[in-house]
Amino acid sequence: MTKDTKDWFTSWFDSPYYHTLYKERGFDEAQGFMANLTSYLNIPEGGKILDLACGKGRHSVYLNSIGYDVTGIDLSPHSIAYAKQFENETLYFDVHDMSQPYTEQFDAVFNLFTSFGYFENEEDNLNTIKAIKANLKENGIAVIDFMNVDFVIDNLVPENIKTVEGIDFYLKRYVENYIIKDISFEVEGKSYNYKERVKAITLDGFNEMFLKTNITLLDVFGDYKLHKFDKKTSERLILIFM
Repeated sequence: MTKDTKDWFTSWFDSPYYHTLYKERGFDEAQGFMANLTSYLNIPEGGKILDLACGKGRHSVYLNSIGYDVTGIDLSPHSIAYAKQFENETLYFDVHDMSQPYTEQFDAVFNLFTSFGYFENEEDNLNTIKAIKANLKENGIAVIDFMNVDFVIDNLVPENIKTVEGIDFYLKRYVENYIIKDISFEVEGKSYNYKERVKAITLDGFNEMFLKTNITLLDVFGDYKLHKFDKKTSERLILIFM
């Protein structure tokens, strides 16, 4: 049985099976959200955007295609190696820890698709907020696209099986201050176990971190069409701040 002892996100996100399980997360979804978001934010043409925890770069690629100078960073060397095939003069990818400030400042910083709250040390979540603030130019705007914890817990499916490319992924979900998903499957007679573990941070929890980092919350949306946030019915918690 394969079970990595590194941080769960380091081992799981670097696994090819992560991308198999979530293969339906495609460019169409990314494009719709990015189009709505950039229109709302009114980022200047040619503006610099940092895509924080960019994965394989699906959001970065689209943002670059509509005229932005984009840098995508992620802790996964495998994901960045894949994303680098899309690089050009205004699109760059780099391996970097998002809890530490990057080497440049940007007109906007995007942290998308629940790419926050991973760290064992909770101080690193606050450090990520501080790093986002440090990565912004004066009057720059940041976005955290997180799950709506209240909605997720109310609608949690304790167990199910998802079959993708002939692999049966056994998924078990539970809440222990974190929203946890245990993932087990077998490939060619070999068993694998992975875990996703995301801090159950509510809007109030983010506001507490923002108060500690001198951040101003500008708006809160509840889905990718940018409808207003509702604690009970919204699937997403999209925070716009500076």
